Amino acid sequence: MTIDAWLPVGHSLPDGTVLESILHEGEDWQIYQRRAGGLALLARERLAKRWLDDGLLEESLLVPVIFGDEKFLALSNDDNRILCPVKRCKSPGSKIEALAFAIALRETRASCVEESLHNSIYVEKYSRLLPTYSLASSVEDEVVLGSYLTGGVQVPVRSFRRLHALMTWLPREDIREIIRQAGVEVPKQEARRTRTDTAEGAGESAKQEPFELTGRPDLEKFFQEHVIDIVENPEQYATLGVDFPSPIVLHGPPGCGKTFSVDALIDYLEWPSFEIDCGSVGSPFIHETGRKIIEVFEKAAKNAPSVLVVDEMEAFLADRELGAASGLHRVEEVAEFLRRIPDSPKNEILVIAMTNRIGMIDSAILRRGRFDHVINVDMPSAEEVEEVLRKLMQDLPQVPDLDLSGAVKKFSGRPLSDVAFVVREAARLAARAGKDRIDNEAFQNALTATSPRPDDDQQTEKIGFN
Repeated sequence: MTIDAWLPVGHSLPDGTVLESILHEGEDWQIYQRRAGGLALLARERLAKRWLDDGLLEESLLVPVIFGDEKFLALSNDDNRILCPVKRCKSPGSKIEALAFAIALRETRASCVEESLHNSIYVEKYSRLLPTYSLASSVEDEVVLGSYLTGGVQVPVRSFRRLHALMTWLPREDIREIIRQAGVEVPKQEARRTRTDTAEGAGESAKQEPFELTGRPDLEKFFQEHVIDIVENPEQYATLGVDFPSPIVLHGPPGCGKTFSVDALIDYLEWPSFEIDCGSVGSPFIHETGRKIIEVFEKAAKNAPSVLVVDEMEAFLADRELGAASGLHRVEEVAEFLRRIPDSPKNEILVIAMTNRIGMIDSAILRRGRFDHVINVDMPSAEEVEEVLRKLMQDLPQVPDLDLSGAVKKFSGRPLSDVAFVVREAARLAARAGKDRIDNEAFQNALTATSPRPDDDQQTEKIGFN
């Protein structure tokens, strides 16, 4: 796809830099090749100002650029050091390169505490990851680091066994040193086993703890039976022709725990994960989204066994007869999924799609042979809320007679994130009052601070299988 450059080829910046071709772009930034070698980063004034306000760069490093009615700020990179969006960075070629990125991550996080860095721009020369402050979902630093180290595979560094399998060119202790330099928690000695370990006859001592999905027992059972048992006992299932778990759709209202559940499964499997959503592959250009979808599937196959998550699947897989999906490129996207999904088990790709609007999905996608399992995940029942509450509270100091019944009643049928919030809020209120444990007063005040349930008469249903 051709990128519309803000400045023409041959344009000279105030510091004497002459621009050549454009290499990368975002909404408020572009990276150009320089005629004399090296690269230049051009940012709109509003983005550059946020970098300055967050203390990520010195103002003296940025050169003002006026072109017509537009004002930009430029950052020149006159050597061969990396200047590239993190998502486009190649995997490091040496321990020194990996350490440089780790230190940049640590130094950036010291100034920019909360902003997600997965859409940032890596400026090796100044040891910074410059965030683009996008509205996409937040990604943890351990995933940002793992993705850089593996050349784009979304594997968190806590999944050390899988990380090392993708970085066999570096000794384990060197990888641990890199993680440590990034300021990310260094994984403990791993004792988990992967599908490959099992196939090679890993002993009982290599088994990990059972998979748990607190507050979602039915979904936990489904994942255990239809995914984990197949992965951990491949020979048993292969004898009867079952080689890999089938694609899955999870649907239900916002906040019901779909994303949390998928993340928990990925953490347990310790497989690299890839995501297809509007932020990662969406494009207004014909054929561009289809091309990106192909790239994600190919990357997942290359790093198999892996998990491919299709978030908000209605954005790509809406019924082709609906007006919103009637464009030729939308039909093309659905067709691409129809080709790729049936082959995913053969390529050892576990496809899990999520949606809040199952009624919008093209019926051809939901047929068995594509998505064999279509699972309805509703809001939690009172019993499930109580289980989550007790799990969250078990390690926190609390009075012996702490009454959780009010919270169980109030949060039945509400997002589990609300349950986690009230626990954090109770702990905060207790600490603010100078108490050393959560008591009934702090907990009741936290309950009062939460917004009321939208519909107290709303009924919840158990997980369903369509």
